[in-house]
Amino acid sequence: MSEIGKTCNGFEHTMFKIEDGNHYHIMSSYDTKLPGAVKKQKECAIDNDRNKLAYTVTDVPPWYLCIFLGIQHYLTALGGIVAIPLILSKELCLTHDPLTQSHLISTIFFVSGICTLLQVVFGVRLPILQGGTFAFLTPTLAMLSLPKWQCPDWTQNASMVNASSPVFVELWQSRIREVQGAIMVASCFQIFVGFSGLIGFLMRFIGPLTIAPTITLIGLPLFESAGRDAGSHWGISAMTTFFIVLFSQYLRNVPLPIPSYSRNKKCHFSKIYLFQIFPVLLGIAISWLICFILTVTNALPSNPETYGYFARTDVKGDVLSQAPWFRFPYPGQWGLPTISLAGVFGILAGVISSMVESVGDYHACARLSGAPPPPKHAINRGIGIEGIGCLLAGAWGTGNGTTSYSENVGALGITRVGSRAVIISGGILMLLMGIFSKIGAVFATIPTPVIGGMFLVMFGVIAAVGISNLQFADMNSSRNIFIVGFSIFSGLTIPNWVNNNTELLQTGIIQLDQVILVLLTTGMFVGGFFGFFLDNTIPGTKEERGIYAWKEVHGEMSDDCPDIGDVYDLPFGIGTRFCTASWLKYIPFCPKPVKQTSVDAQEIGEVDKYKETVH
Repeated sequence: MSEIGKTCNGFEHTMFKIEDGNHYHIMSSYDTKLPGAVKKQKECAIDNDRNKLAYTVTDVPPWYLCIFLGIQHYLTALGGIVAIPLILSKELCLTHDPLTQSHLISTIFFVSGICTLLQVVFGVRLPILQGGTFAFLTPTLAMLSLPKWQCPDWTQNASMVNASSPVFVELWQSRIREVQGAIMVASCFQIFVGFSGLIGFLMRFIGPLTIAPTITLIGLPLFESAGRDAGSHWGISAMTTFFIVLFSQYLRNVPLPIPSYSRNKKCHFSKIYLFQIFPVLLGIAISWLICFILTVTNALPSNPETYGYFARTDVKGDVLSQAPWFRFPYPGQWGLPTISLAGVFGILAGVISSMVESVGDYHACARLSGAPPPPKHAINRGIGIEGIGCLLAGAWGTGNGTTSYSENVGALGITRVGSRAVIISGGILMLLMGIFSKIGAVFATIPTPVIGGMFLVMFGVIAAVGISNLQFADMNSSRNIFIVGFSIFSGLTIPNWVNNNTELLQTGIIQLDQVILVLLTTGMFVGGFFGFFLDNTIPGTKEERGIYAWKEVHGEMSDDCPDIGDVYDLPFGIGTRFCTASWLKYIPFCPKPVKQTSVDAQEIGEVDKYKETVH
């Protein structure tokens, strides 16, 4: 653990503390007056050698390093990307159709690669990976739980499912087409909010007390899905959870010697924190291998009706032989998307949550990649490109949207490589993996309890990430305690009641009934709405609400970072050649000279007053 002052990394007014390469903590300049601060500043030069970036955002590492680090980012995002199609498969009636599951996995890889390239080249232009989002998962599951889309009982019986039957194919494709249409229409809202610059206006009203219940309620309602998969064999799922926890928490700081080569040292061993980088992947792989051994030795039951059968690795074994070597995903591969008002409104709740989370990811990514804080035009472009990414995901039929991946932002702190060329390599790799469909088939064969064990960890972390946003607010305030508690509890209670009493909410208008059901059964919408409404109507100071602390964390400027134009201007000379007209300064997503507006100056002054009051 090290502490870096302004003279080390250029962060004005703050010290940036990297904890285990994965967590960061902001220390104010007031902390430098504490006992021992002088000694820490003297150690700054030593810490600088250990913590400075090997490559900043605009640097281009050697091609082989780009490939290897791109593979690492791909593997880091692997768990989250694969999890989404596996969760959706039951609600899409695909529980016993692993081949189609593999096609969904390949499709989401392919689209994630396209969206990553768009974001890094034309969007916010930071080294940030794009992938599926759990924010869309909750409203999608709520939409598919409507009586119209509930799966027939026979689809849950493997002996009665004929995956090539036209009846079965139309059954699941009609459901995913409904999801596609809702995502495509809702993504138009995100495109508008991004490219119009409206995101900056919305962020004035969204603070920690809105974000915390919204993100927390993405993970908490998924306990049923996690419990169902883990319950197929609690021993295997507990073992998977144990390995993931062991690697990510207990062994995270234990380096392993890995053979490597360099021109200076030739063949030698380098210490790599593999447990910290790939805890989920290693946990799944080891549990998968143990399941394979137990299957070969017939230690697991072979009767499908017996408890523990789904821990066998040969349950979906034929999917590898059935899957083609190459398959090129294309828009409309499941048919023409359909649109329903209920689905659109539900997905909108996920879009808003995804946008807010992405803005935070942009700032964190800029810090860890050695870039200055992203200007408004870059943030506007980033959100707009994410909207385009969701539009493409809907068109291709991933069953999900796309967003910035926080896990890969953390990986920047581990590798000390902030080059966007690395992420471009990762995006190209994801494109290739999406075309090479055997890869998707391999992940579709993961035993169900292994998936359940991964879900136990993953969903819990998502809920905790939401709660962590409360660090910015004054949680000694009874006002804030009430807002958070009421919002989260309402987000759990109301959807549960609505699911059990749908007949009491029928208005006689089918479309209106569907909108009401989807919104009120989406916990993140209910909790986020109450958090937003109460936080903006109950009297409270900005300091109490956490607004000032939020701005303080996201507002530091950098002195020795790369020039802001080099990082955030449009590529291929578009910004310097075609965005020079005076009228283009009014276009929210066009690069422009950085000028401090009166509103910005007033906000900065308020934050400075807040710092003086606190310190």
